[in-house]
Amino acid sequence: MVAAAIAFSAPHGRAQPVAATPQRGTTATAIAPVQHEAIEVEARPLATFEIGKPNQVRFGRLQFRGGVELTSRSKSFGGISGLVMLDDARFLAVTDKAAWLTGRIVYQGQRPVGLADAVMSPIMGPDGRTLAERGWYDTESVTADRGIAYVGIERVNRIVRFEFGKLGMTAPAKVVPWPAGLAGLPNNRGVEALVAVPRGTPVSPLAGALIVITERALDPAGNVKAALLGGPRPGLFTVARHDGFDISDAALLPDGDLLLLERRFTWTTGVAMRLRRIPIATIAPGAVVDGPALITADMGFQIDNMEALGVHVGDGGETVLTLMSDDNFSFLQRTVLLQFTLLDE
Repeated sequence: MVAAAIAFSAPHGRAQPVAATPQRGTTATAIAPVQHEAIEVEARPLATFEIGKPNQVRFGRLQFRGGVELTSRSKSFGGISGLVMLDDARFLAVTDKAAWLTGRIVYQGQRPVGLADAVMSPIMGPDGRTLAERGWYDTESVTADRGIAYVGIERVNRIVRFEFGKLGMTAPAKVVPWPAGLAGLPNNRGVEALVAVPRGTPVSPLAGALIVITERALDPAGNVKAALLGGPRPGLFTVARHDGFDISDAALLPDGDLLLLERRFTWTTGVAMRLRRIPIATIAPGAVVDGPALITADMGFQIDNMEALGVHVGDGGETVLTLMSDDNFSFLQRTVLLQFTLLDE
């Protein structure tokens, strides 16, 4: 979402234990300390977005600001699958092994050149155990509003919320009621994108709702299943699916429209990514929503398995898109961070 209103304090030190708050039905002795790990992240600049074209910075309505390839000696780093930009630099992310990642993007001018103050911590479950210890490890999406963070967990089909603004990475999960009508999702095609529509947003007819979008749970017509949870008009809707792309994340633009990040992989063509804009006014129970592509990129560009999308408004009022990839903890893949400015025309 756009510069989510959520605050956190990044702890310092290599591995600082912080006691989690006991929940009803547990005892203090049953709760292991939360281990925050401050990590070093190295960055290799990506001079261009389209490989071999150093002077090309305009791609449709997007202008490339810069990018970096990220590595770390920490075994916890990687698998980044969801992202929220808290302001121009600070971010909150989740990995698909049920860990938080917080940090700050370092810039030279408007060009991202690295990460600083990076801290990782296991995501806590509702009972003092971590989500990973519960088997709720495939955390694929994150969104936030007014100090509350929401995380979507694929495979086990759960949505959980955290009082992140108050408790930071020690916050225990609280299970959110599952959207009616989304039962029985495919094992690895479940909830992949969450977007909290801020309350008190007059331009949005969905203020207060949580938009829940699956990766590739299809209805009989081949459209992607999605839901509106809470808000003024809860219910199910679908997203038109095109060209074999699957949805991997989503975020709100400043004008309230929904931006979808999509990815595709085939053994013959490799990976591809696409950004698609969905008018917010078209999202309603029973609707099949669609929208134009802002950009499509394949192996001729500096992409990998793009899974995380954040949106914020820069110091000059420009809309900035931040994308990160999930390397699946594989030496064959990369963690890349890309930034673009969304142009008016």
